[in-house]
Amino acid sequence: MGPVTAETLYGTIPRMVLAASEQYGDRVAIDDGGRYVTFRELADDMMAIGASLIDREIQIGDRVAIWAPNSASWISAALGSLAAAAWLVPVNTRFSPQEVSYVLKKTDASMLIAATGFMGIDPDQLAVSQSVGPLCHRVDIPIVGKPNTESWAGLLSEASPSARKELDARIAGAHSHDVSDIMFTSGTTGHPKGVMLRHGTSLRAYESFNLGFGIGVGDVHLVVPPFFHCLGYKAGWMLDLMFGATCVPMPVFTEDVVSLIQDQRVTHLSGPPTLFSTILDHPRRADFELSSLRVAFVGATTIPERLITRLSDELGIAVVMTGYGLTENHAIGTFTHRGTAVPLVSQTVGQLWPDVTAQIVDDHNEPVPTGERGEVLLGGYGLMTGYYGDQEATDAAIKDGWLYTGDIGSFDTDGYLRILDRKKDMYIVGGFNVSPAEVEEVLDSFPCIGQVSVIGVPDERMGEVGAAFIVLRRGEVCTESEVIAFARTCMANYKVPRYVRFMDSLPMNSTGKVLKAELRADFLNAGGTA
Repeated sequence: MGPVTAETLYGTIPRMVLAASEQYGDRVAIDDGGRYVTFRELADDMMAIGASLIDREIQIGDRVAIWAPNSASWISAALGSLAAAAWLVPVNTRFSPQEVSYVLKKTDASMLIAATGFMGIDPDQLAVSQSVGPLCHRVDIPIVGKPNTESWAGLLSEASPSARKELDARIAGAHSHDVSDIMFTSGTTGHPKGVMLRHGTSLRAYESFNLGFGIGVGDVHLVVPPFFHCLGYKAGWMLDLMFGATCVPMPVFTEDVVSLIQDQRVTHLSGPPTLFSTILDHPRRADFELSSLRVAFVGATTIPERLITRLSDELGIAVVMTGYGLTENHAIGTFTHRGTAVPLVSQTVGQLWPDVTAQIVDDHNEPVPTGERGEVLLGGYGLMTGYYGDQEATDAAIKDGWLYTGDIGSFDTDGYLRILDRKKDMYIVGGFNVSPAEVEEVLDSFPCIGQVSVIGVPDERMGEVGAAFIVLRRGEVCTESEVIAFARTCMANYKVPRYVRFMDSLPMNSTGKVLKAELRADFLNAGGTA
């Protein structure tokens, strides 16, 4: 018999929530803009919504999409969906209607729960009849500052006795290996892919993560990363519920983060380097009491050492940690432990999580000696079930039990991993993955563009931003601002290229492949401007 873990103890996320309700009862589970939800109340909401979904004929394995900002209602809707044994589809709030339509169609979603009006979210813009397919139900989720909608109130209303009985049976009959979510991540070719994650693996993985993060009863976790991201969901509110901490969801990151930390006495904080730089460089930081902060998780493959020392020296944060993983393996891989030396936190992404394996291979898939660079492969229990509806892409990503990450890295003799480069073209803007091929596909539809190639280039604040290199069609005239304005109507704002450079031709090899390394070198040699 193996060790008792969160996976073996609870099996599924809903059963974990029911256990947390029994253990933590009237303690505050969520503080959402002054709306307090206890662990017991959250469990009650989960059961009410789950039964209502069953009354609405949501079947086991049906897909329920949530297109909304971080909030207590998001968590309740997610838990109700999971309790009904539906597969949750968190949707990026920055997606354009076209991108959301793609996600809903790809997953054959049976229900969309959306926050109408948030950051321009308008479900009425979705081409339901043409692009989405049989979307049977739509619910408007409330957000802070807006009253409950009639459809949301109906979801929380009394369900039929038969639905409550069926809900109990579904919760009891669910297995740890059942799919919990389809989380979309940008690949390197075309549209985002839906990664299928599991209940038990999620619980087991983030129980291990907490060996470093160390959150528990009485702690307060300000969750800035969006809930459609593993850092906001799995390492965010799910982790808080598992260990009895209070989750404070932040719908949109602003400089008000300093007042939230002060007012809520926040102890734990996660996010990209920009989050922590904003706090440190806030013009009125001295006016706020931020001494409650104890633990910071900085999500980046490299972190300026000065940032880490400033978090310790200026804010008194005792633990600054980082880590590495992909959505395709439940975002687990490596992390730094408490007490890891500052240079290692800055220059590496830590050591392997318990029961996670890795190897570095060369271009012939042969393991390389310690210290040498190659592609990072991840293995162990965390590998995804697969990409939803795309077996070909699944087979390309996972071979012989290894996830081919596309990242170039090396291990030192102490087992610390350094991420040195990306084999794939994907780049990361402020913590969000961007597929150049997806951006190129959109820009290709702009009438004046003949050819386009997009790369990621360094940016001091965002880490990387997009740069588009364009060859105009013969006789066409276009400006940088026109291209950017068009892009903003078609894609999430973080995907919109920051720079546009017009060229007579793109550098290509003998097979017609654009030489992106040359584009990047030319851009940097020109001083990093377009």
